[in-house]
Amino acid sequence: MKTSKEFNSVYKHATKTWHTPYFVLFFKKSDEYKVGFVASKKIGNAVHRNRAKRLLRAHFIENIDLLSQGSYVLVAKPALIEENYSVTRKAYLHALKKCTAT
Repeated sequence: MKTSKEFNSVYKHATKTWHTPYFVLFFKKSDEYKVGFVASKKIGNAVHRNRAKRLLRAHFIENIDLLSQGSYVLVAKPALIEENYSVTRKAYLHALKKCTAT
């Protein structure tokens, strides 16, 4: 996703939303795969925001075969950059299972 219009569409019309201590996952069913990663200034400086988005992107790419068609927006929380990869991966898989279950 590139435009704020696409992000806002997912925020407003999300089929499922799942909150974890590390991120929020918004899911909207659609005919194509789209993904967006968000890290606000609440996360920290640019280095921390970029690291948070890299972590979320890595989780997404690692488990892309588990995804159902739709639009995904992952919003980072400040606790994400302080936790190790395996703990956040477990939270990501749990959120993905809850959001994409029908």
